[in-house]
Amino acid sequence: MKKIYALLTISACILSSSCKKGLEPELYGNYSTTNFPRTEADFVRYVAEVYKPFQSKWGYNDPAGYQNDWFSPEYGDIMMFDMPSDDINIFTGWGGIFTQFTTASFNFLVNQQSGNNHFEKIRFITRITQIISDVEKSSLSPAAKNTYLAEARMARGWCMYYLLQLYGPLPVILDPAKINTEAESNLSRLSRADFLAAIVSDLNFASVNLPKTPAEYGRFNQGLALTVLMRTYMNEKDFVNAEKVGRQILTMGYALVTDYGSLFREATEQNAETIWAVTCAPDQSGDENRASFNPWVFYTYPKDYKGNKVYSSFAGGDAPISATWSFYDSFNPLDKRRELLVASYVNKSNVVKNRANGLTGPVIAKYPDLGGTLDNPYQGNDLPKARLGDVMLMLAEAINQNSGPTPEAIGLVNQVRLAHGGPALGNVPASATTDKNTFDAWILKEQGWDNYFEGQRKTDLVRHGQWQAALASVGKTAGPVLFPIPNYAITASNGKLSQNQGY
Repeated sequence: MKKIYALLTISACILSSSCKKGLEPELYGNYSTTNFPRTEADFVRYVAEVYKPFQSKWGYNDPAGYQNDWFSPEYGDIMMFDMPSDDINIFTGWGGIFTQFTTASFNFLVNQQSGNNHFEKIRFITRITQIISDVEKSSLSPAAKNTYLAEARMARGWCMYYLLQLYGPLPVILDPAKINTEAESNLSRLSRADFLAAIVSDLNFASVNLPKTPAEYGRFNQGLALTVLMRTYMNEKDFVNAEKVGRQILTMGYALVTDYGSLFREATEQNAETIWAVTCAPDQSGDENRASFNPWVFYTYPKDYKGNKVYSSFAGGDAPISATWSFYDSFNPLDKRRELLVASYVNKSNVVKNRANGLTGPVIAKYPDLGGTLDNPYQGNDLPKARLGDVMLMLAEAINQNSGPTPEAIGLVNQVRLAHGGPALGNVPASATTDKNTFDAWILKEQGWDNYFEGQRKTDLVRHGQWQAALASVGKTAGPVLFPIPNYAITASNGKLSQNQGY
């Protein structure tokens, strides 16, 4: 059962964060500690707030302005990390942020205000810091404290991980003694070393104190903490520590599925491979108090596409958010992972639509509409955010960077390739394993084929040093890798917060 989203709905009705306009937050955690939170049941609801940005819904209300979750369909991880890549076509159907992200044009964010702005997550870091302090000062048992602290520190570390990928190190408050003091007005960036150390510390604590299998499905777990920690090391090119963490995850009992599509179907979303997924339910609308939903078929199915349950989509005509033909063509035709990209379909008028008669790109059918009610555009497919297949490919990359092509690293790639792509696909060609650089380039291909439309492509390309070249290969022009710091924040900092390079 999908329990965590129900708890979050209750929590949203009880808790709220208050702050002033601009970047001057009021005291977070200003509830009466004599009344709430006091009992362990209170803390269950209180700590549930740390999950707020880690849902798939339109967003949540915040005094700074309406904010998107990390996994929202708009301004979420797929929009920010998959659309500005070689996998996804330039989308012109609605213009605005959809066109801007698919063209990798981030300049518009310079003048973005506080609403729908992930920069404002620095406020949420402060909020979590207060929650951590309140848990530490509580009379809960040591075991209960560590469990709730682990959830809060997982959330803080993961938020900071995403902020680092988007903006570089930012001013954040990690010491509760600084909350509601003059320290809040100091908007100087932390050094990269200090920002990274905080992420690593939080994720290490979470990996030790979170359960491997929580009592409630959807709560953070040990494997997720380790996976995000591994990604942190990978993106910093600390392949020695990344290899250590990856090897630890391999001992945890996860196993590759042999039906790749089953990872993304509602009926089989809880499986041996998925380490953690965003919980979604088919009867949800994505509004603040109706929890998590999966709207991707509404964005990726063409208007004339005969869905199983969905008969109308957001997209006008036959050009929704779609994959590029070059990405489709990069697959071996025998690769079963390509089957979730539909290159030809019979439309509602019984006309075959394909590349030859103007289909803009393959239909992304990774999250099929097999659940829910008739004509319900929102599905209940959970959204995997940590999978063993991805961990194994990252581990192969780390081993290769540390030791050059080794039989172990090649074997890891082959295991993922054959389990997900099918045995007919065969092993990695010998010509792709002749040296470190050649094998690294092949691993990047496998990561693209295995992880597409899961919110990771841009960070993978950047880490491999291939983002600019990949965009150019599909007619896109790469600008700066990082998002700009919004002008209002720079103004509020009185010169202490510097703009990112290229803006």
